[in-house]
Amino acid sequence: MERRELEKLLRGVKSGKVSVQQVLDRLGSSYESLGFATLDISRETRTGVSEVIFGEGKTPDQIVSIAEAFYRRKKRFLATRTSAEVFELVKEVAPGATYNEAARTIVAGGHRKRRRGKIVVLSAGTSDMPVAEEAAVTAEFLGNRVERIYDVGVAGLHRLFGHLHVLRGASVIVVVAGMEGALASVVSGLVDSPVIGVPTSVGYGAGLKGISALLTMLNTCSPGVAVVNIDNGFGAGVTASLINGKRTSA
Repeated sequence: MERRELEKLLRGVKSGKVSVQQVLDRLGSSYESLGFATLDISRETRTGVSEVIFGEGKTPDQIVSIAEAFYRRKKRFLATRTSAEVFELVKEVAPGATYNEAARTIVAGGHRKRRRGKIVVLSAGTSDMPVAEEAAVTAEFLGNRVERIYDVGVAGLHRLFGHLHVLRGASVIVVVAGMEGALASVVSGLVDSPVIGVPTSVGYGAGLKGISALLTMLNTCSPGVAVVNIDNGFGAGVTASLINGKRTSA
């Protein structure tokens, strides 16, 4: 149930137009079973973030069925880790949906009203862009203004300095980096905003598919860095959105 719908019900109870039983009946239908999946319809009311379709591991038919159910109920949804082939099927049940090839995301229903603050998403290298785009698309879907700055890693650190005015105007910064993952520490030492580090699996053998970058970020000497899982752009986008909402509403 959307927050505005719950508020309408509660106002109805207060005015006497809606009974307590009607509210209980409506709350009882806050999930929908598709047999292979149980959709958490009320998640946004509880957490501020609606359930998102994680496409990896699901069949195209399963993704389409879930997308259709969300679109029928809410007229909007975000699906991550999908493909162009799946998108061709999804857009038949969700007219106007768009596909981001780099992020592998499908968005239907557009973005919410924008929050006042700004989230900046950085990538250390061009190879980190798919994860950075997943973070950016997620944050935009949740109603945030997002600015992207890509390929400014520590191998050419001077490239970062031209963007300091943008970084220092951000409510929160997402730093996406593979290889040794040092960029998050560097950025955190230059700004007064929280930094979310996203290690990626980009790198050579000793990078251990992102573990080296993860350990670097976890062991940072800069106290303003928090870290999500390897390649978890979605998690970074959600966390950045929640932080931005708190900082700009204070």
